[in-house]
Amino acid sequence: MKRIDILVPCYNEEAVLHQFYERTSSVLEQIENYQFTFIFVNDGSHDRTISIIRELYEKDARVSYISLSRNFGKEAAMLAGMDYADGDALVIMDADLQDPPELLPEMIAWWEKGYRDVSARRRCREGETFFKKWSSHVYYKLLKKLTSVPVQQDVGDFRLLDRRCVQALCSLRECQRYTKGLFSWIGFEKKEILFDRPPRAAGKTKWNYWQLFNLAVDGITSFTTAPLRAASFAGCLLAFLAALYMCFIVVRTLVYGGDVAGYPSLISVVLFIGGVQLMFMGIMGEYIGRIYNESKGRPPYIAEERGVKRKEKS
Repeated sequence: MKRIDILVPCYNEEAVLHQFYERTSSVLEQIENYQFTFIFVNDGSHDRTISIIRELYEKDARVSYISLSRNFGKEAAMLAGMDYADGDALVIMDADLQDPPELLPEMIAWWEKGYRDVSARRRCREGETFFKKWSSHVYYKLLKKLTSVPVQQDVGDFRLLDRRCVQALCSLRECQRYTKGLFSWIGFEKKEILFDRPPRAAGKTKWNYWQLFNLAVDGITSFTTAPLRAASFAGCLLAFLAALYMCFIVVRTLVYGGDVAGYPSLISVVLFIGGVQLMFMGIMGEYIGRIYNESKGRPPYIAEERGVKRKEKS
């Protein structure tokens, strides 16, 4: 009998955790010929999340958990769960029930047909602002143009991964992870199924616009050097234009004589070029910062507590 692990990264999810467990369990009870294991990863929650997970652990032999020593972020929490998983397949789900567990039978069916990465693609996203949906759409289109990796659009972390995919992801130990891109980078046969993403069942989203912006920067700097190349091209173009302008000033002075008026325009050009240089230095700083962080060799996460898998009670 094949075993499938359900990985659930949690950060301050006390309002929805019981509801997630009950609804998902009811779906799993209808799927025959498989063994299921819950792997909850407490990512340094400040509410009763870890207490609820411990209650579920004592109640259900299928439940195991990892509690991280602090909040390392969802990317690290997912890696911790992958390191712990040893089933034939792994399903990544959010605890807020925006990833409907009712899709699990269909995902398993496609996996049995030979697909190693079965992901859920959002057809619509209820409960999200127009700006958030629009900016997400623009970002993924931009990322697809900048990188050679075929990053999936409108596809989140909700997916079923074959054991080989999990092993490939675990072998990538970078600290500043962008797992959505890594899913595409490792390759393997992929299948997308469409679904309408509902709003959160309870609680508040943990992602604000600043965190989403930082995640977007991580995605771009992790999978493409296009910003550095653009900075080089722009620098060459500005140098060429500056040389032309210098020649123009010299010729005009020789022909008409005297100083050429234009102090305001000169200051504007200097400020513009200075701003462009600072922007390019910031782009280079992003890449240098990633090199610095990775060179430390620190682990992506530290586990403080573990609840190991147990045999189901007879």
